Amino acid sequence: MTSTKETTTQKIAEKDEAIEVAVDKEKSLSKRFFSFVKELLILVVIAFILAFIFKTFVFQPFKVEMSSMTPTVLPKDRVLVNKFIYYFSNPKRGDIVTVYSPEKYVDTGFSIRNLFSSPRKILIKRVIATEGETIEIKNGDVYIDNKIIKEKYVSFKDFNGFGPLKVSKNKVFFMGDNRPNSKDSRSFGMLDVSEILGKAAITYWPPAAFKILRN
Repeated sequence: MTSTKETTTQKIAEKDEAIEVAVDKEKSLSKRFFSFVKELLILVVIAFILAFIFKTFVFQPFKVEMSSMTPTVLPKDRVLVNKFIYYFSNPKRGDIVTVYSPEKYVDTGFSIRNLFSSPRKILIKRVIATEGETIEIKNGDVYIDNKIIKEKYVSFKDFNGFGPLKVSKNKVFFMGDNRPNSKDSRSFGMLDVSEILGKAAITYWPPAAFKILRN
């Protein structure tokens, strides 16, 4: 009789112990799951912040939409823009840069998308004249301070005359390589240096178009 009671008591104890182990295991799994979710969220936030910093201050991918830089850069090409270079140097003649378009835009307010892409239209152009230089275009050729400059990158000339015009302080004169089909400083005037977003470094997509963009 006593032996039967002891056996029953032992079984109950074993059952209670098994239940406690199962509960502890469930709690452990739940704790590990929430810990994983917490770490994942932290990693996502850090990645988001790093991506924002990288795009804002270091490099930014840019998709070319227009043909104004043909044949150097073609529509649908993707270009990597160096955004920190002009913190340490000034734009030079021949630099291919991205700039904010002077055309008016409608501010649609804050959106997450605007953290990674500006609502303002962005242009890709080439620096032709900088502060203090006088530019003039005659018979399709560009003159800087009365001296003709060589432009191997231009395949399509525009024979409309322009200038002479002296570039103002803190201003830059831009043109597209596809001169007859480029809306640039000839139409909307000089732009502030502060409007330059960065210098185009490479064309990275499509793979067949990969190249380093030089002056």
